[in-house]
Amino acid sequence: MCNCDDPFASNFVRYFILNFETFGLKKLIATCYQSNDINLFTSNESETSIYMVYTGTKDGNPIHSLDDVEITAEHLKGDGDYKSEECVALMNESDIVITNPPFSQMKEYLPFLLKHKKQFIILGNTNHITLKELTPVFLSEECWFGYTSGHFWFKVPSYYEPKKTDYKEDESGQKWRRMGNSCWFTNIDISRRHERLILYEKYTPEKYPKYDDYNAIECGRYAEIPQDYDGIVGVPVSYMTHHCPEQFEILRLITPKIGGKLKYKRLLIRKKAE
Repeated sequence: MCNCDDPFASNFVRYFILNFETFGLKKLIATCYQSNDINLFTSNESETSIYMVYTGTKDGNPIHSLDDVEITAEHLKGDGDYKSEECVALMNESDIVITNPPFSQMKEYLPFLLKHKKQFIILGNTNHITLKELTPVFLSEECWFGYTSGHFWFKVPSYYEPKKTDYKEDESGQKWRRMGNSCWFTNIDISRRHERLILYEKYTPEKYPKYDDYNAIECGRYAEIPQDYDGIVGVPVSYMTHHCPEQFEILRLITPKIGGKLKYKRLLIRKKAE
Protein backbone atom coordinates (compact mmCIF):
# COMPACT_ATOMS: atom_id res chain seq x y z
CA MET A 1 0.00 0.00 0.00
CA CYS A 2 1.27 3.46 -0.96
CA ASN A 3 -1.24 5.66 0.83
CA CYS A 4 0.34 9.07 0.19
CA ASP A 5 1.03 8.53 -3.50
CA ASP A 6 -0.42 9.77 -6.75
CA PRO A 7 -0.44 6.57 -8.84
CA PHE A 8 0.32 8.62 -11.96
CA ALA A 9 3.36 10.40 -10.52
CA SER A 10 4.78 8.44 -7.59
CA ASN A 11 8.15 6.78 -8.08
CA PHE A 12 7.18 4.33 -5.33
CA VAL A 13 4.30 3.17 -7.52
CA ARG A 14 6.55 3.15 -10.58
CA TYR A 15 9.16 1.03 -8.77
CA PHE A 16 6.70 -1.57 -7.52
CA ILE A 17 4.96 -1.93 -10.88
CA LEU A 18 8.29 -2.51 -12.62
CA ASN A 19 9.29 -5.07 -9.95
CA PHE A 20 5.85 -6.52 -9.26
CA GLU A 21 6.51 -10.03 -10.58
CA THR A 22 10.14 -10.04 -9.42
CA PHE A 23 9.06 -9.40 -5.82
CA GLY A 24 6.18 -11.86 -6.04
CA LEU A 25 3.60 -9.22 -5.12
CA LYS A 26 -0.10 -9.99 -5.22
CA LYS A 27 -1.49 -6.48 -5.19
CA LEU A 28 -0.33 -2.85 -5.21
CA ILE A 29 -2.65 -0.10 -3.94
CA ALA A 30 -2.05 3.64 -4.12
CA THR A 31 -4.21 6.51 -2.87
CA CYS A 32 -3.84 10.29 -2.98
CA TYR A 33 -5.69 13.56 -2.47
CA GLN A 34 -5.62 14.31 -6.18
CA SER A 35 -3.58 13.58 -9.25
CA ASN A 36 -1.09 16.29 -10.21
CA ASP A 37 0.18 17.40 -13.60
CA ILE A 38 3.11 14.94 -13.73
CA ASN A 39 1.64 11.90 -15.41
CA LEU A 40 3.76 8.81 -15.96
CA PHE A 41 1.17 6.53 -17.47
CA THR A 42 -1.68 8.25 -19.25
CA SER A 43 -2.81 11.66 -20.46
CA ASN A 44 -5.90 11.55 -18.27
CA GLU A 45 -5.44 13.84 -15.27
CA SER A 46 -7.77 14.15 -12.31
CA GLU A 47 -8.54 17.05 -10.01
CA THR A 48 -10.12 14.82 -7.40
CA SER A 49 -8.89 12.13 -5.04
CA ILE A 50 -8.14 8.81 -6.72
CA TYR A 51 -6.94 5.31 -5.99
CA MET A 52 -5.31 2.56 -8.03
CA VAL A 53 -5.22 -1.19 -7.58
CA TYR A 54 -2.65 -3.08 -9.66
CA THR A 55 -2.52 -6.88 -9.75
CA GLY A 56 0.20 -7.49 -12.33
CA THR A 57 0.29 -8.50 -15.96
CA LYS A 58 -2.22 -10.95 -17.39
CA ASP A 59 0.47 -13.48 -18.31
CA GLY A 60 2.44 -13.00 -15.11
CA ASN A 61 5.60 -12.04 -16.98
CA PRO A 62 7.74 -9.12 -15.74
CA ILE A 63 7.56 -5.84 -17.66
CA HIS A 64 10.56 -3.76 -18.59
CA SER A 65 8.91 -0.43 -19.31
CA LEU A 66 5.84 1.42 -18.10
CA ASP A 67 4.89 1.69 -21.76
CA ASP A 68 4.07 -2.02 -21.60
CA VAL A 69 1.33 -1.65 -19.01
CA GLU A 70 -1.93 0.28 -18.82
CA ILE A 71 -2.71 1.80 -15.45
CA THR A 72 -6.17 3.03 -14.56
CA ALA A 73 -7.43 4.78 -11.44
CA GLU A 74 -10.81 5.18 -9.80
CA HIS A 75 -12.29 8.15 -7.98
CA LEU A 76 -12.58 8.04 -4.23
CA LYS A 77 -15.76 9.25 -2.54
CA GLY A 78 -13.87 11.39 -0.04
CA ASP A 79 -10.79 13.60 -0.17
CA GLY A 80 -8.22 10.79 -0.21
CA ASP A 81 -6.90 11.48 3.30
CA TYR A 82 -4.98 8.42 4.52
CA LYS A 83 -7.08 8.51 7.72
CA SER A 84 -10.40 8.42 5.87
CA GLU A 85 -12.61 5.37 6.24
CA GLU A 86 -12.29 4.29 2.60
CA CYS A 87 -8.49 4.70 2.54
CA VAL A 88 -8.18 2.75 5.80
CA ALA A 89 -10.32 0.00 4.27
CA LEU A 90 -7.95 -0.17 1.31
CA MET A 91 -4.94 -0.16 3.65
CA ASN A 92 -6.41 -3.07 5.57
CA GLU A 93 -6.11 -5.16 2.40
CA SER A 94 -2.34 -4.69 2.52
CA ASP A 95 0.47 -6.30 4.50
CA ILE A 96 3.05 -3.51 4.18
CA VAL A 97 2.77 0.27 3.80
CA ILE A 98 5.59 1.97 1.89
CA THR A 99 5.51 5.69 1.15
CA ASN A 100 7.01 9.15 1.63
CA PRO A 101 4.47 10.80 3.95
CA PRO A 102 4.32 14.57 4.44
CA PHE A 103 6.98 15.25 7.09
CA SER A 104 4.68 17.82 8.68
CA GLN A 105 2.23 15.01 9.49
CA MET A 106 4.75 12.46 10.74
CA LYS A 107 3.77 12.86 14.40
CA GLU A 108 0.27 11.69 13.43
CA TYR A 109 1.13 9.37 10.55
CA LEU A 110 3.55 7.05 12.34
CA PRO A 111 1.26 6.38 15.35
CA PHE A 112 -1.57 5.85 12.84
CA LEU A 113 0.34 2.98 11.20
CA LEU A 114 1.18 1.45 14.57
CA LYS A 115 -2.42 1.75 15.74
CA HIS A 116 -3.53 -0.23 12.69
CA LYS A 117 -0.75 -2.79 13.28
CA LYS A 118 0.79 -2.33 9.86
CA GLN A 119 4.29 -3.24 8.82
CA PHE A 120 5.86 -0.26 7.14
CA ILE A 121 8.89 1.25 5.41
CA ILE A 122 8.53 5.02 5.23
CA LEU A 123 10.80 7.99 4.64
CA GLY A 124 11.41 10.31 7.57
CA ASN A 125 13.94 12.62 9.18
CA THR A 126 16.30 11.65 12.00
CA ASN A 127 15.06 14.64 14.02
CA HIS A 128 11.54 13.19 14.06
CA ILE A 129 12.68 11.14 17.04
CA THR A 130 12.81 14.36 19.07
CA LEU A 131 9.08 15.06 18.62
CA LYS A 132 7.26 14.42 21.90
CA GLU A 133 4.62 12.38 20.09
CA LEU A 134 7.24 10.08 18.52
CA THR A 135 10.01 9.76 21.12
CA PRO A 136 8.12 7.02 23.06
CA VAL A 137 7.66 5.03 19.84
CA PHE A 138 11.42 4.78 19.31
CA LEU A 139 12.33 4.34 22.98
CA SER A 140 9.91 1.41 23.25
CA GLU A 141 11.37 0.03 20.01
CA GLU A 142 8.04 -0.18 18.25
CA CYS A 143 9.89 1.42 15.34
CA TRP A 144 13.53 1.82 14.35
CA PHE A 145 15.73 3.29 11.64
CA GLY A 146 16.17 1.35 8.40
CA TYR A 147 19.22 0.71 6.27
CA THR A 148 19.89 4.11 4.75
CA SER A 149 20.20 7.60 6.20
CA GLY A 150 21.93 10.87 5.35
CA HIS A 151 21.52 13.31 2.47
CA PHE A 152 18.91 12.20 -0.06
CA TRP A 153 18.26 13.82 -3.43
CA PHE A 154 14.59 14.29 -4.37
CA LYS A 155 13.01 15.24 -7.68
CA VAL A 156 10.97 18.42 -7.28
CA PRO A 157 8.39 20.16 -9.52
CA SER A 158 9.46 22.75 -12.08
CA TYR A 159 8.08 25.66 -10.04
CA TYR A 160 10.67 25.14 -7.27
CA GLU A 161 13.11 28.04 -7.10
CA PRO A 162 16.85 27.37 -7.59
CA LYS A 163 19.07 27.42 -4.51
CA LYS A 164 22.79 28.04 -4.09
CA THR A 165 23.23 24.79 -2.17
CA ASP A 166 21.53 21.37 -2.17
CA TYR A 167 20.05 22.04 -5.60
CA LYS A 168 20.78 20.85 -9.12
CA GLU A 169 19.24 20.35 -12.54
CA ASP A 170 20.03 17.31 -14.66
CA GLU A 171 20.52 17.17 -18.43
CA SER A 172 16.77 16.82 -19.01
CA GLY A 173 16.00 19.96 -17.00
CA GLN A 174 14.63 18.00 -14.06
CA LYS A 175 15.11 19.92 -10.80
CA TRP A 176 16.50 18.19 -7.71
CA ARG A 177 16.84 19.24 -4.09
CA ARG A 178 18.82 17.51 -1.38
CA MET A 179 17.54 17.05 2.15
CA GLY A 180 19.87 16.27 5.03
CA ASN A 181 19.16 13.88 7.90
CA SER A 182 16.74 11.84 5.80
CA CYS A 183 16.25 8.22 6.79
CA TRP A 184 13.95 5.23 6.62
CA PHE A 185 11.65 4.25 9.49
CA THR A 186 10.43 0.68 9.74
CA ASN A 187 9.10 -1.94 12.13
CA ILE A 188 10.32 -4.79 9.95
CA ASP A 189 13.35 -6.53 11.41
CA ILE A 190 16.57 -6.09 9.42
CA SER A 191 20.03 -7.62 9.87
CA ARG A 192 21.69 -4.23 10.34
CA ARG A 193 19.69 -3.70 13.50
CA HIS A 194 21.61 -6.54 15.12
CA GLU A 195 25.10 -5.46 14.07
CA ARG A 196 27.04 -4.32 17.14
CA LEU A 197 29.06 -1.14 17.08
CA ILE A 198 32.79 -1.81 17.24
CA LEU A 199 34.02 0.28 20.18
CA TYR A 200 37.64 1.30 20.42
CA GLU A 201 37.85 4.47 22.54
CA LYS A 202 38.92 4.48 26.22
CA TYR A 203 37.10 6.56 28.82
CA THR A 204 38.76 9.64 30.29
CA PRO A 205 37.00 12.39 32.29
CA GLU A 206 38.60 15.01 30.06
CA LYS A 207 37.24 13.61 26.81
CA TYR A 208 33.85 12.60 28.20
CA PRO A 209 32.65 15.33 30.61
CA LYS A 210 29.63 14.79 32.82
CA TYR A 211 26.40 16.69 32.34
CA ASP A 212 25.43 19.31 34.88
CA ASP A 213 21.93 17.95 35.32
CA TYR A 214 22.15 14.23 34.53
CA ASN A 215 24.34 11.43 35.81
CA ALA A 216 25.72 10.70 32.36
CA ILE A 217 28.72 11.54 30.21
CA GLU A 218 28.76 13.39 26.90
CA CYS A 219 29.83 11.55 23.75
CA GLY A 220 29.50 13.79 20.70
CA ARG A 221 29.95 10.99 18.15
CA TYR A 222 28.37 7.55 18.38
CA ALA A 223 31.53 6.03 16.88
CA GLU A 224 33.46 7.21 19.97
CA ILE A 225 31.36 5.56 22.66
CA PRO A 226 33.98 4.35 25.20
CA GLN A 227 34.34 0.60 25.31
CA ASP A 228 35.31 0.51 29.00
CA TYR A 229 32.49 2.65 30.43
CA ASP A 230 29.44 0.88 31.88
CA GLY A 231 27.53 3.97 33.01
CA ILE A 232 25.06 6.12 31.10
CA VAL A 233 26.27 7.84 27.92
CA GLY A 234 24.63 10.71 26.05
CA VAL A 235 24.87 10.42 22.27
CA PRO A 236 23.41 12.38 19.30
CA VAL A 237 20.11 11.18 17.85
CA SER A 238 22.07 10.02 14.78
CA TYR A 239 23.11 7.09 16.99
CA MET A 240 19.75 5.55 16.11
CA THR A 241 21.05 4.69 12.64
CA HIS A 242 23.40 2.18 14.29
CA HIS A 243 21.45 1.13 17.37
CA CYS A 244 21.72 -2.56 18.26
CA PRO A 245 19.16 -3.51 20.95
CA GLU A 246 21.29 -6.46 22.07
CA GLN A 247 24.25 -4.12 22.75
CA PHE A 248 22.64 -1.01 24.30
CA GLU A 249 19.39 0.02 25.93
CA ILE A 250 17.95 3.47 25.24
CA LEU A 251 16.80 5.15 28.44
CA ARG A 252 15.43 8.54 27.47
CA LEU A 253 15.85 11.68 25.37
CA ILE A 254 17.21 14.78 27.11
CA THR A 255 18.47 18.31 26.48
CA PRO A 256 21.50 18.46 28.82
CA LYS A 257 23.88 21.19 29.96
CA ILE A 258 27.66 21.12 30.34
CA GLY A 259 29.26 24.02 32.20
CA GLY A 260 25.92 25.82 32.14
CA LYS A 261 25.69 25.69 28.34
CA LEU A 262 22.82 23.91 26.68
CA LYS A 263 23.67 21.04 24.35
CA TYR A 264 21.69 19.56 21.47
CA LYS A 265 19.23 16.82 22.31
CA ARG A 266 20.88 13.59 23.37
CA LEU A 267 19.81 9.99 23.74
CA LEU A 268 20.85 8.41 27.02
CA ILE A 269 22.07 4.86 26.43
CA ARG A 270 23.62 2.20 28.62
CA LYS A 271 25.59 -0.87 27.67
CA LYS A 272 23.81 -4.16 28.27
CA ALA A 273 25.44 -6.94 30.24
CA GLU A 274 27.29 -9.40 28.04
